[in-house]
Amino acid sequence: MEKANKTKEECRKAAEQVSYRDTLKSMDTEEHIDLWFYRPIGYMWAKLAARLGITPNAITIASIFLGVGAGIAFYYNNIWINILGMVLLVWANSFDSADGQLARMTGQYSRLGRILDGLAGDFWFATIYFAICFREIATSPFFMEHHWVIWTLAVSTGLCHAKQASMADHYRQFHLFFLKGKEGSELENVDDLRERQKATPWKGHFWSKVTMAFYINYTVSQQKMTPAMQALRVELRDRFKGGAIPQKFRDDFRMMSLPLMKYTNILSFNWRVIVLFISLFIRMPWIYFVFEFTVLNSLMVYMIVRHEKICRTMTQRLKDGYYD
Repeated sequence: MEKANKTKEECRKAAEQVSYRDTLKSMDTEEHIDLWFYRPIGYMWAKLAARLGITPNAITIASIFLGVGAGIAFYYNNIWINILGMVLLVWANSFDSADGQLARMTGQYSRLGRILDGLAGDFWFATIYFAICFREIATSPFFMEHHWVIWTLAVSTGLCHAKQASMADHYRQFHLFFLKGKEGSELENVDDLRERQKATPWKGHFWSKVTMAFYINYTVSQQKMTPAMQALRVELRDRFKGGAIPQKFRDDFRMMSLPLMKYTNILSFNWRVIVLFISLFIRMPWIYFVFEFTVLNSLMVYMIVRHEKICRTMTQRLKDGYYD
């Protein structure tokens, strides 16, 4: 995943040679709203950033400030201030799209960038959750009297949100691995990450070691939730031992996995934010928590069960010699 640093001029020249379509992860995994709205805007931001020599990580950090500003605006029980917050959150997400597109344009990939990208969304929504809680306690008679209800709901849904986003990302990267190969995916293995961390000295690499520790924990949590997927990965590794996975296997897995990509998109940004905006317009932001806790959790569980079944099926096919 790590790529060598490039000069501003090298990045600018690389960006000039990349088309809009080349900045997309894949048509299999892109969401319709992103393709219609965020990706075109992100592409324009990325082209501008490449000309100015701005890095993907700098765009990610800027998105954090915009997203946090959006959350603060949602505290106020004033629809016009809330609309300002909505604009800021949309702007933040256009930057979130742009950082990845810029990285693909210029080859400026880094594990730190991937971690920052995930943290950006965490900062946005942590601020939004706090804002909604304080707003409801200040304006709702029920929550004024029962503070613990809104805080319990917020903490529970916040933990669920993190897990939903993590699993959606894991399944998307696994799909990309079979669609585009190792170079087209950010799929990681905990054992490989630990070996890399162990081989990296503390002297001169303090922040690299710290970020790697966070990234390992993130990857461990993903793998614990997907035992059948991990069994399939082990079977593929042992059976082909560094050799190419048969194209027939890749195609079969892709066709089974493709219907689940719509759930990874629902569990990401766009649909949850649509519900958030609706809840703000009707002045009942607590509804957003209920939506996350019920609808999105149900989708996550369904997605996990379906994907694990696919992985068990493909593992059994390998053992039966179907792809020999």
